[in-house]
Amino acid sequence: MATIHIPTPLRKFTNQNRILETGKTTLSGAIEHLVEEHPGIKKNLLDDNGHIRSYIKIYVGDEEVDPLENGTLEIGEETEISIVPAIAGGTNNEY
Repeated sequence: MATIHIPTPLRKFTNQNRILETGKTTLSGAIEHLVEEHPGIKKNLLDDNGHIRSYIKIYVGDEEVDPLENGTLEIGEETEISIVPAIAGGTNNEY
C-alpha cells in the first residue's frame, strides 16, 4: 500500500497518526482517502474547490508534484507521499 506521511502541524486532525496507508492508485484518490478517514484535515489541506491549498506542497518520493497533475498521477504500493506545509514566521529583530 502507498503511504502518506502526515506532518506534525496536521496530526491534530489525524489523532496524532503519522502515516496513512492507502490502496488507492492515484494521488488524488490517496488524498481523498486521507480526507475521508480524517475529515477535520480537509479545511487545512484543500481549498473551497477541493484543490491542494497553495501553501501546501505534495511530494511523491523526492519529487514535488504539480497540484494540477494530482488527478492523473498514478501511485503504486511502494509509493511514499509527503505533505509539506509552508513554514512562516519569525522576526526581523537583530540579536
